[in-house]
Amino acid sequence: MLTISAAEVDRALTFPGLVETLRTAFRDGAVQPVRHHHAVERPDGAASTLLLMPAWTDFNAAGSSAGGHIGVKIVTVSPDNNAIGKPAVMGLYLLLDGVTGEPQALIEGQRLTQWRTACASALAASYLARQDASRLLVIGAGALSSFLAKAHSAVRPIKSIHIWNRTPANAEKVASALRAEGHPASAAGDLEAELGEADIIASATISTTPLIKGALLKPGTHVDLVGGFTPAMRESDDDAVSRARVYVDTRAGATKEAGDIVQPLASGVLKPEAIVADLHELARGEKQGRRGDGEITLFKSVGAALEDLAAGIAVYKALK
Repeated sequence: MLTISAAEVDRALTFPGLVETLRTAFRDGAVQPVRHHHAVERPDGAASTLLLMPAWTDFNAAGSSAGGHIGVKIVTVSPDNNAIGKPAVMGLYLLLDGVTGEPQALIEGQRLTQWRTACASALAASYLARQDASRLLVIGAGALSSFLAKAHSAVRPIKSIHIWNRTPANAEKVASALRAEGHPASAAGDLEAELGEADIIASATISTTPLIKGALLKPGTHVDLVGGFTPAMRESDDDAVSRARVYVDTRAGATKEAGDIVQPLASGVLKPEAIVADLHELARGEKQGRRGDGEITLFKSVGAALEDLAAGIAVYKALK
């Protein structure tokens, strides 16, 4: 069994390559049971959460070959870790042989998640962003921000990357790191002005107050919502949802977990039938993406075990 570090994940993957791997994965499908949530109570301090996200090759799908893989992402969320200088979220990905169940690889989970999340957004943008989209705004300066910048740059001719964060110094830190790798990045100061100029807006925050105001979006903008992973969190307002054609990574996940979808559905701003397509339907050509250069599109992702499985297999095959 291989033990694969974050640095090895970085060496194994490329952004264009993983986008195409995910395109194939969403087209072909996989078995994805509902993720498991378990509260781990402690006698002192906040409870931890154990999350298990399994998926495996769909052997019954047309065209599936013998073999395949089983995978499960194991994640813990321990809020008290912040007080001792450790990340609250820890994770590993376990990849198994699909026939024998033999362990094949144990992969660093946070880095695998960063890659697959950003590339799922870029996959969506390949259907939803204008072909000539060149100005990218990234909202949030967390670990995912640079991955989103690189992934979107892999599918569209991005000429300028603007990073906005509530703490400007953090935005500059991300922009500086991107510039060191040759990307045209800078820190952004005025969020509202940036919203009106961007061709693609990628947001990865845990905000409960909408940061993206639909009234400010110019025609042709593509909005990529990556944060907001609970029904209480929200990155876009009702105007953004009502002005856009709305897409999701998976209907089951987004309509249950994503505040940017759950809240507009509850208020009636968004009708269930107005969710145009998910990534399965786009990848299979069953539903249409962008219809014209003036259209505003909005994509909301909450993550899918299929993405982890596809990325994990790609890493394993590159390194075995």
